[in-house]
Parts: sequence; structure tokens; C-alpha cells
Amino acid sequence: LADPESLPAATEHITTLDVLVHSAGVVTIAPLHQTPLQVWRQTLDLNVIAVAELTRVLLPALRAVRGQVVMINSGAGKRSSPNWGSYAASKFALRGYAEALLAEEEPHGVRVTTIYPGRTATDMQREVREAEGADYDPEAYLRPETVADAVVFALRTPRDGQLTELTVRPARYR
Repeated sequence: LADPESLPAATEHITTLDVLVHSAGVVTIAPLHQTPLQVWRQTLDLNVIAVAELTRVLLPALRAVRGQVVMINSGAGKRSSPNWGSYAASKFALRGYAEALLAEEEPHGVRVTTIYPGRTATDMQREVREAEGADYDPEAYLRPETVADAVVFALRTPRDGQLTELTVRPARYR
């Protein structure tokens, strides 16, 4: 994904595709005045441009079987917070891309779902908490399996409906 120019050759053998799940992402926690150009480029390249290019090259395979694209976005794709500027901007861009893709691909039978998970117990979250100067407690966050269940729920929606957005937040009390 870090080399979008390689995607057409890497995917040329795929002629049909039922589901494409975009779940890669990168985040750098820093105030905007300390976020260098390289961070902006890396964040937008992986979180938005790679998604757009991989989807573009796989659209014929998705259209062939009226497949589905699932975007794992973030709560930051709906609301930004201090020190999350580059990440939130990339996730807002991903939201706009998904909305355009939904509108353009509906006539081709390709469904598009965006899932907005809250903080999830992953290595990325561990790094975020370290950057925030806070402890990492995986019990305070969504389990990755919970996010995967949300994806499965969206995929199981019968063809007479389309789940376009789903927000999943960590439970405060377990």
C-alpha cells in the first residue's frame, strides 16, 4: 500500500472480488504546528490515496460480482481532537471518498460501508497512548474481534438494504 504504483500489477490476477476491506492506517500524534510535511504526506498516502488506488484497480472485479467495499475509518473521521489533525484530516477525506464511491458505484451494484470504530485494542493504540503519555489498558478499548463482527454484520445485510455507516464505540462499563 505504501507503493500505489505497484497495485495494478499486484492485483491484475484478481478477476472477481466479493469483499474489499480497507483497514490499514497510520497515525502521528502531534500539534499542527509541529506536524511536518512528511507526516502529512505519509498519513494521506496510506490512509486515503492507497485506498483510492486499490479500490480503483479492483473495481472491475467488484463490479463483476456486485461486491462490497468496507472502509474501516475512525471516530476521528467524524470529529477531530487536538493533536490529531493530520490523522483526522485523512479520515475526513476517507469519509468523503467513501460517500462519492457509494454514489458512483450504486448503479453497478457495488455496496460501500464505512465503519467508525472508537479506540481499539491494537498495537497502534498502544503507540497512541504512549504518544499521549498515558497508560495502555486494552480492557478499556474495543476488541479487534468486535470491529470484525461489525464488518461481518455489514456484509450480511441482505441485498434489499445497504448499511452505509456504522459507529462502534467502546463500552464504558463492562
